[in-house]
Amino acid sequence: MRNYDVVIVGAGPGGIASAIECKKMGIQNIVLLEKTDNISGMMREYYKDGKRVDKDYKGQVVDLKGHIPFSDGNKESTLELFDKLLKENEVEVLLNNEVERVAKENSSFIVNTTNNDRFSAKYVIVGIGKMGKPNKPSYPLPTSLRKKINFNVNECVAGEEILVVGGGNSAVEYAIYLASITKTMLNYRKKEFTRINDENARELEKSLKNGLIPKFGIDIKSVSDVDSKFQVTFTDDSTATFDRIVYAIGGVAPVDFLKKCGVEVDASGIAQCNDCKESAVSNLFVVGDILFKNGGSIAIAMNDAHTISQTIKSRM
Repeated sequence: MRNYDVVIVGAGPGGIASAIECKKMGIQNIVLLEKTDNISGMMREYYKDGKRVDKDYKGQVVDLKGHIPFSDGNKESTLELFDKLLKENEVEVLLNNEVERVAKENSSFIVNTTNNDRFSAKYVIVGIGKMGKPNKPSYPLPTSLRKKINFNVNECVAGEEILVVGGGNSAVEYAIYLASITKTMLNYRKKEFTRINDENARELEKSLKNGLIPKFGIDIKSVSDVDSKFQVTFTDDSTATFDRIVYAIGGVAPVDFLKKCGVEVDASGIAQCNDCKESAVSNLFVVGDILFKNGGSIAIAMNDAHTISQTIKSRM
């Protein structure tokens, strides 16, 4: 396990600004974790080349309070600024590190990634954006049954026959829980689970003995609607019918992730925090567009990052 003063989750504008502001405040032992293979993934993927990036988003005039010289520009100049600042301030950035859970243990946090890496931190800043979303399978799914295609277990009920698809901790945890209340199959395309933690491995073994149906080392070939149920054809040419499918094949819906970390959200999915951007969990902070119902201002996120870093510095 690697130990840090601050772990920042998500390398979008809010996360990047938080890292820069912490460094400027003299907080050196920090790490920035990003699930994709580059920083500012949303901007890179969804902004067309040359798209304007305004400091005063939608006319909201923002007086910048921190150390980042952000001004009107475009996609390319903004990305260049972020890259430059991260390098100048020697921020440790770990790409392809998707955070699965943030849990508080005594006075510190344990941050777990889907790579099965663990980080310890005194403070955590969550800067994931609303554009984050669960991964979907490559094969087509029947639109007629879309309400019963899920990416968590919130809608699942006893009495349904459920298929859980995935090979990480979330998939295993979903399957273990569902098998305790209803008939459940867990499908993973590989024969062995290499990305789950030891506790889940032990619980999975128990659940398999107590009724969880395994379908390991076999992938799904197709899914179709037959009499309002899912008919799943596997690559070994076997078929099975289910009332519901739960996919846990990577990616995390922001609201689900926030709840898993203990961050409260309102009915609109907005993260709740105080004026210092601290959640109800002490020393767990939130920054970025998950604090807003519609859209998010980069400049406001930068000011919030400055506020957060000041708060952390005052507690060290």
